[in-house]
Order: sequence, then structure tokens, then C-alpha cells
Amino acid sequence: MNDHANLPKTPDSETSGGATIDAARIQSAALVLIAFAVALFLLVQARFLLISLATAIVLFSLTSNAINFIARQKIGKLWVPNWLASTAAVTVIAAVLLTITSILLAQVNSVLLTTLSYAERAPAAIAALFAWLGDDAQTAVFNSVRSIDLSGYLRTIAGQASVLMQAAVLVILFVGFLFAERVWFSIKLVNLVGGHEQAARVEEIVEIIINKVNHYLLVKTLVSLVTGIMVWGVAELFGLDLAVALGILTFVLNFIPSVGSIIATGLVTLVAYVQMGATPATLLVFLLITVIQFINGNIIDPMLMGRTLRMSSFGIILSLAFWSAVWGIPGMFLSVPIMVALMIICSQVPELRPLAILLSREGLPEPEHQPKSAQSDQKSGAALRSAPDDPHSDSDL
Repeated sequence: MNDHANLPKTPDSETSGGATIDAARIQSAALVLIAFAVALFLLVQARFLLISLATAIVLFSLTSNAINFIARQKIGKLWVPNWLASTAAVTVIAAVLLTITSILLAQVNSVLLTTLSYAERAPAAIAALFAWLGDDAQTAVFNSVRSIDLSGYLRTIAGQASVLMQAAVLVILFVGFLFAERVWFSIKLVNLVGGHEQAARVEEIVEIIINKVNHYLLVKTLVSLVTGIMVWGVAELFGLDLAVALGILTFVLNFIPSVGSIIATGLVTLVAYVQMGATPATLLVFLLITVIQFINGNIIDPMLMGRTLRMSSFGIILSLAFWSAVWGIPGMFLSVPIMVALMIICSQVPELRPLAILLSREGLPEPEHQPKSAQSDQKSGAALRSAPDDPHSDSDL
């Protein structure tokens, strides 16, 4: 017999074991920090490529369900070929993207030209807002605003706007290749995860993500479109110079959660103030735009959205701040779809479930429709729990 096996552990051995565990934890934490730093570096350095890819994936998910529906339709005795439906989808996406990009570029040029004409009146108009603080404060604000190199900022904005066309072309290419590869997605997924059951579960989770993101984008597009049209109507009613541009900017900015509607309201009010001065008409414009944004954003939008997005408001703001810091303005638009995907994935991984609970609104991150595999597991578990313990129960009589 080995007498050493029954010897009590010495304090030195316990100390060395605890030190080993602490060293392993420190090493794991250091590796996580290094991996996060490398990922963040790649996100920043390859931002143009990754933003275009993320946009292409969102557009692909928006149209994939429609393509599947069209491919199941019959024209007489003939089925619509999958390649024909995919080609039509890519053509429509390309036409819509190029049209929207052309409209945005045209409106950016209009805004820039009008801004230059307002440049001389803007310092005095903005400084007048601080007249209640005294002449010294008003003079300081006037000098500060006048010292801003507006032409430099306008050149920067124009340079960034010109990149839109390049991004649109790259997104179209990505979407085309995604549709070309969609036939092999299932086979690749089976080989990647190592089994049909695991692949089916992953496909169900991806389907949940796609459905939620699609519903969010469709509702957001409808509400933003109505809001943009109403803002355009108010701007036309008061004779503002940038009525069409303000309507389009409101439509685009409303896709940015929480902050976008505030920025849009401020832009419309600023244009009205610079053009009409401190008049009751400017105040009325501000009140009308505020009411429009409040009703559409806080009543209509949540009513149509329902329980699709069960995300924490603080989590949305945190995601907005992070992705805007990493990817700039495009990151603001993609922050909510990325957060939806992240929360659903974390809710299905036991190790990451605490993160999903933090990101959810009520601490219930499960989707409204759980994967079928999870539902079958729950049903089988319920059947086992409801099974009688006594083999001679009434069910056997």
C-alpha cells in the first residue's frame, strides 16, 4: 500500500495549487484581452471592407426569404428556377442601391451649396441664441463660430460622400456572390459543424436572427419613410430652402436609434432658425417636428415592432457608441442588427447566456420562437417528467 496517499496535504502544496489556478486565470484573461485588441484593430483597419460586407449580409437576409417564396411558385406547369429568382433579386438590389446613392449624392451637393450661402448668416444667428447670457457671451460665441473652417469640413463631407458609390458597387458584388453561393450553404454548414443535427440547430438560429432583423428593418423603413414625408411637408409649408433634403435626411437619420431623431429635429430647426430668425414660425416648426418624431418614434414604432426586439435601451446606446467609435456613421446604422444577432447567439450558448441576459430588456433573452430542436428537447423533457413512476398506473389498465 502507498502510505503517501493518505498523508494530509501540506500548506505548501495547497499554496502551489492555488497559485497554478491563479496563473491559469491570469493567462486566460490576458489571451482574451489580446484577442479583443487584435479583433478591434482588424475592425478599424478593414472598416470599409467589413462595413460593405455587413451591409451585403443584411440585404441578402432581407431578400433570401422572398427568393425562397418566389422559387416555390409555379407559372402554369413550370416552377420558377432558383437562379432566375436570385438574378432578379440581385438586379433589383443593384438598381435600388445605385438609385438611392445617386439621390443621396445629389442631396449632399444641394445641402453643401446651400450651407455655403448660409455661412455668412450662421455665426450671427447662432450667437443670438446666447444673447440672454450677456454681450460678452454673445460676442465669444460669434467669434468661435466664425473661426470654424467651414469649407474644410464641407470638403471632408464631400470626400466621404463620394465613397458612397464605391461602397454601393462593392455591396452589389458581395450580394451577387452570396446569392451564387447560397446553394452550398447547407452542405458547407454540415461539414463545418460536423453533423446534420448541429447544422439544423445552427440554421434555425440563423433563421431566427434573419426574421428578427428583417422585421426590424421593414418596420423601421416604413416609420422612417412616413416621418421623412411629414417633415418634408412641414418644410414645404413654411417655405424652407432644403425641404427635400431635410425629408431625405430625416428618413436616413431615423435608422440611427435614439440619437438619429434628435439630430434630424435639430437640423430642421437650425435651418428654419437661420432662414427665418427667432420668429414664432421657427418655434412652430420645432414644435411640429418634435410632435411628429415623438408620435412616430414612441407610439407608432413600438406598436408595429411589438416584442420583436427585447433589447435593453442601455444596451442599444452602448452598442451605438461602440460601433460608431469603430465604424463611424455606418456603424450607427448597423449597431442594432449586430446587437440582435449577438443577443440571439449568446442566448443559445450556455457560456455566453449571462451576456444575453444583460443585453435583453427584461432579462429574458430567449426569442419568441425557439429553435425546433430546443422545442423538441423541451417536449421530450416534459413527457419524461409527466410519465408515471408506478408501472401499474391507470394508463396500463
